[in-house]
This record gives sequence, C-alpha cells and structure tokens, in this order.
Amino acid sequence: MTTIDLRPLNPTFGVEVKGIDLIEVTAGHLFPEIRALFEEHSALLFRGQELSQEKHIELAGLFGPVEDRDADTRKPGEAFRVPEVSNVQDDGTTYGEMDLKTLNLKTNFLWHSDSTFLPVPSLTNILVARIVTTEGGATELASSRAAWAEMPEAMKAKIRGRGIHHRYSHSRKKISEELSKLPMFNKWPDQRWNAVWTNPVNGREALYLASHAFAVDGYGEAEGEALLAELTGFCTEERFVYSHRWEVGDVLLWDQRAVMHRGTPWPYEQPRKLSSICSSVRESDGLTAMRLDAEPA
Repeated sequence: MTTIDLRPLNPTFGVEVKGIDLIEVTAGHLFPEIRALFEEHSALLFRGQELSQEKHIELAGLFGPVEDRDADTRKPGEAFRVPEVSNVQDDGTTYGEMDLKTLNLKTNFLWHSDSTFLPVPSLTNILVARIVTTEGGATELASSRAAWAEMPEAMKAKIRGRGIHHRYSHSRKKISEELSKLPMFNKWPDQRWNAVWTNPVNGREALYLASHAFAVDGYGEAEGEALLAELTGFCTEERFVYSHRWEVGDVLLWDQRAVMHRGTPWPYEQPRKLSSICSSVRESDGLTAMRLDAEPA
C-alpha cells in the first residue's frame, strides 16, 4: 500500500503530494489517485523526482493527448521534443535580455492559462525543474476557481454567460510588436470560449482567463480590456496565489481550466531550464460546454 501525505500549498487550493514516486505511475497504478487529487485541489507539487523525458511524456499522456504546437514544422521522421522554458542556448550560454527568445520568456510573466488560443486548449501543464537559478525565477499559480467562488455577484454578473476571445499574438504584442508578428504566433485563428468553465467531475466553476484574451462579448474594445484587467486583478489577489521557488527535481502540475500562472524574472545571465508538457483537454473534461462559435464580440 502506498501512503500518500498532503500538505496545502495555499489555503484555497493546491497540495504538495508526498509518498509518490512518479516513475512508478501508470494508468492503473497511482494515476487514478493523482487524477482525483488534481480534480479536487487544482495544483499538485511533487518534490525530489527523477523524471526522464520519456517518463515526462508518458505521465502527460495519462492526462490527455500530448500537445504538439510544432507538428506542422517537424520534418518527416523527426521525433517530438519536450518543450523547454529556458534561456539556455545550444552552446550552453544564455540569451541576451533583449533577444526575441528572452522577450518571449517575458511574455510568460503575464498571468495566463496555456493554449487558450488553440482549437483544443490544454488541460494541464507538467513542469519539471532541470536547471534553477540562485534567485528569482519562481512560478506563480492563481486559482480562478477559488476567486470565482468568492467574487462579488456584481462582478460575476459582468462576465457570466459571455464569450471571451483569445489570440496568441495578443499576449506577445504586450511585450514586443516584433515578437507578435512572428509566424509561430499567428498560426491559429482566434478562439472564443465560454467565460466560466464548469468542472464536470465536481461541478465547481472557474473563470477562464488568459493574457491571450483580447475581447469580451457585448463590450467595446476599451470596456472589454478594462473588464479583463479587473477580473484578472481579482483572481490574482495574494490570497488566491501560490508562489513556487524551484529546486531541481520538482514537478509542478495544475489544472489549466481553473488556474492561471506566470513566471517571475531572474538574472538573465543565470541559466534556467524547465521541461514543460501540456496535455490537451478531452470532451470528458468539459470541452463541449466551453466551445462557442467564433462570431460575436
């Protein structure tokens, strides 16, 4: 029998899970327990793991189809490579602070959920710490489920039942006009999602927001942007946020339907590398109820 111990990450969401070696996890062994904890707590931390890239991919695949944004550019026979959130170049040196690669990393400092700009968004992101810095470089999580539960009804009424439009280049434009024009940020059409995601397992609602969001049904451009900023501000109040300081071997994963995240700056001359795999949502995760036609704004 495996003994699992839990320690809260934040009073409103998230737990550190002790007693599980992720190398041992399979579909029939320990994953059902992990998935139940995921639905209940929205964010899970596992420390001291030795997760290979192969096992990382396998674990992500248990949550859903592994997201592959580069499938259209990969050469025939070329294998999937685990994406990295990193400032390390192939020769081991680091990118300069104003390099486009670094500017793209800086867009991760905006509160967001991954892949809201894709036709099928992500269910979870599984981050694995490979190289960490001596200072800075934290990953912060904000529970939009806990925030929605405590949000004043007058604020909820402004967004409930509306669609929110998402575009990849929109978040990049906030950091760099040049960055936003790169082909990789303009491959997908705008997506329109329901503003509130209901978890089909437990019925809990969460506001579905991201820095990629650029318009809200029924509001003009300026009004919509102001509303998105107001809602994001409420959801990222300190009481709804967990800030994680990385150690090598940490594995952090969260429910993208109910949690936003962002990175924090670090000295860019210091190398930092996190392996990151997103798993796509399935119909059983509530996708159908979220999908809206790409019409009104």
